[in-house]
Amino acid sequence: MTIQKPALNRLTEHMEYKILAENAQGGMLQEITALVYDSRKIVPGCLFVCIRGSVFDGHTCIGQAAEQKAAAVVVEQDIEIPQGITVLKTADTRLALAELSAAWFGYPAKELKTIGITGTKGKTTTTYMIKSILENAGRKVGLIGTIETVIGQKRIPSANTTPESYLVQQYFREMADAGCDTCVMEVSSQGLMMHRTAGFTFDIGIFTNIEPDHIGPNEHASFEEYLSCKGMLFRQCRTGIINADDAHAEDVVKGHTCSIETFGFSKEADLRAEHMQLIHKPGYLGVAYQARGLCSFDVEIDVPGRFSVYNSLTAIAVCRHFEVSEENMKQALKHAKVKGRIEMVKVSDEFTLMIDYAHNAMSLQSLLGTLREYEPGRLVCLFGCGGNRSRLRRYEMGEVSGRLADLTIITSDNPRDEDPQAIIDDIRQGIAKTDGKYVEIADRKEAVRYAIRNGRPGDVIVLAGKGHEDYQEIKGVKYPMDERDLIADILAQPE
Repeated sequence: MTIQKPALNRLTEHMEYKILAENAQGGMLQEITALVYDSRKIVPGCLFVCIRGSVFDGHTCIGQAAEQKAAAVVVEQDIEIPQGITVLKTADTRLALAELSAAWFGYPAKELKTIGITGTKGKTTTTYMIKSILENAGRKVGLIGTIETVIGQKRIPSANTTPESYLVQQYFREMADAGCDTCVMEVSSQGLMMHRTAGFTFDIGIFTNIEPDHIGPNEHASFEEYLSCKGMLFRQCRTGIINADDAHAEDVVKGHTCSIETFGFSKEADLRAEHMQLIHKPGYLGVAYQARGLCSFDVEIDVPGRFSVYNSLTAIAVCRHFEVSEENMKQALKHAKVKGRIEMVKVSDEFTLMIDYAHNAMSLQSLLGTLREYEPGRLVCLFGCGGNRSRLRRYEMGEVSGRLADLTIITSDNPRDEDPQAIIDDIRQGIAKTDGKYVEIADRKEAVRYAIRNGRPGDVIVLAGKGHEDYQEIKGVKYPMDERDLIADILAQPE
């Protein structure tokens, strides 16, 4: 990936700013060697964007930028201006970073069809479903999301659901250069609030659903703010595709600037699911329904539950815009799998076992409630909770599992700096509010072994909390631990 060194005035062509100072080395006409928002990466000739974070404020590094011969800085507050540096002031440096990044990488979104998905639940699964369908139809699709960024054969583990705007544009550029024609990405409320997806317009924006989540000191101040941030996507896309069944759908699209389509079970939805059937065989859970409205064909997917209908309907609503045939959609949906999202692992002909990322009370309740609809012989839930995180989550998850599962196996997740037994004790307090049966097995492999060895005909066993993760974090060290490997080891050993 080769980046041309643009002049500062070209780089800022879509940014609103005023010039507070110009240096004598060319001012707005000087070439910029790098676009930087991390003070540790300042180099001579760069443009340094001062970002104010919750812990660190880049405005404190303006003197350092001048000393290290940065060409220019972008600020959002009045500062003491050092000599020899161009200073641009803008209303919001996070928005400026997005606009500058798009320019720096040559506006790569113009070379791609871009699809952005926002919502509390379903983002990850739906992105992979869309990717599967479009690739089955011959397109080359990049992906940015909670688990990873995928560019051709390259996979980059994710730190955030929606990366910083500079990385988004860098990934777009790499995708376009690798021959991708489409990018599907998860768009978090925080990503929207921090303008990580500014600087371009999505071809399609999607709203899956919304529930109170991510509300707290370092996230959103209130549910209203959370809702408002989700709605920003529909002022940044050409076509909006909305879950008509969600109680907040109209609030989310208030003030939208895009055309709107709807999906759901509602008879008023443009694309709707009818005649849903749960499919339950030993070792297999799925769902079938009829898609009607904008499309009309029968769908069966190898993932259980009503929310799987929503996820697949969303994918259909998107992919019809790409003129994908109904047959291609049906085939791709039948085989679409997402690591760690209701991922079924065959261990027996008599009972069903699955791995899922459910790691808070809301997601665990949704998962276990869905599985209850399949009327299992027993519903067995194995989970732990992360250390150095809210203790309230442990009580809540314990109570949910105690209420909905026939047996809870309490074990370890990522204990981090805490004693695993102390975390287990907190979970047990939550279960104690119910009549639920439980066992405690701190070693996660031994807990999984217990679940498999004690499985009964008709059981549905859920290993919750780790999902796609392939490590266990203990005292600052991430040790390799993939539940699929644990299961394989257990099955290879004689009983």
